[in-house]
Amino acid sequence: MSYGQPRQRERSARISVDGDALRHNLGRVRALAPSSKVMAVIKANAYGHDVLTAAGSLDDADAFALAMPAEAVALRRAGISKPLVVLQGFANKDELGLCVEYDLQPVIHQQWQAELLYTASRYCIDVWLKIDTGMHRLGVPPEAVDETCQTLRSSAVVGDIRFMSHFANADYPDHPLNNIQLETFIKVLSKYDAERSIANSAAVLSRADSHLEWVRPGIMLYGTSPLHDRTAAQLGLKPAMQFETRLCAVQQIRKGEAIGYGSTWQCPEDMPVGVVAAGYGDGYPRHAPSGTPVWINNQLCPSVGRVSMDSICVDLRGVDAVPGDRVVLWGRELSVDIIASQAETISYELLCHAGNTANPG
Repeated sequence: MSYGQPRQRERSARISVDGDALRHNLGRVRALAPSSKVMAVIKANAYGHDVLTAAGSLDDADAFALAMPAEAVALRRAGISKPLVVLQGFANKDELGLCVEYDLQPVIHQQWQAELLYTASRYCIDVWLKIDTGMHRLGVPPEAVDETCQTLRSSAVVGDIRFMSHFANADYPDHPLNNIQLETFIKVLSKYDAERSIANSAAVLSRADSHLEWVRPGIMLYGTSPLHDRTAAQLGLKPAMQFETRLCAVQQIRKGEAIGYGSTWQCPEDMPVGVVAAGYGDGYPRHAPSGTPVWINNQLCPSVGRVSMDSICVDLRGVDAVPGDRVVLWGRELSVDIIASQAETISYELLCHAGNTANPG
């Protein structure tokens, strides 16, 4: 017996991206750092927002930042001519070849990368030298800057050299390490006449003294707050990602009955329970606890029980809702920052996961 191809029904959860919101948020960066150039960070598929969509909406930026050469090459092949900075630089000679061939600006964060540039024999590329001022992730130590810079200047393929570093605690503006990092960065580069960048989204919003020649906004471009004590709305940011689905069922459940896997939540009274057509299979966080809200018909409805692969159960007491009604998981009506806080994670993770999992709207 042979079987025909199954006809697959599309999943209900949908992601859409608001280009106007992206442009608005870039405008906020320009207003906050009017004297700085803007390097818009669109790595990881633009934090799940689709890198080509983001690149088109953020065309007013002065440069784009990607994580690795392959991400930047994809943009070049799509016709993006703007300067592209590769934050992880190159890992080997082949990736260096891509940087040269596609006119990418690699970040040099180790001495061996500077030395590998001697193997490139054609064209000329600009580079960024990253200095580890205290985050201890990537970057040459301050005492090695002169040596690495001399190596770069000795290479025939290196054009302009710019400098960057990265704050470890900018989301807490009063953290003492912020001052130490900024002072170290400025002091080390005091004898260099070159462009510098250290301000991420949180520093763009809270540390005007760190803006320098370039700022590197990431998460604020997508409309969520990088600061622990301020909401996106308070910062004048608009959410760019809309994550929606539908209500697929309404069940009447009796008092004392448990909901979902593990029977972790019991009905305190006879009550309506809604089943929302989205789950961790669509990028919604499985570890979101009971009480995490969704938006239905102008009301916030708390979840009940565990998140399943394809569904979330919600408390519909006092809500006029029927199957087929629109449900917002996060977006304009409900900030992703709220969901992230409930799930004890950060909006970055939720946006990347949902944006790369759910169906485009």
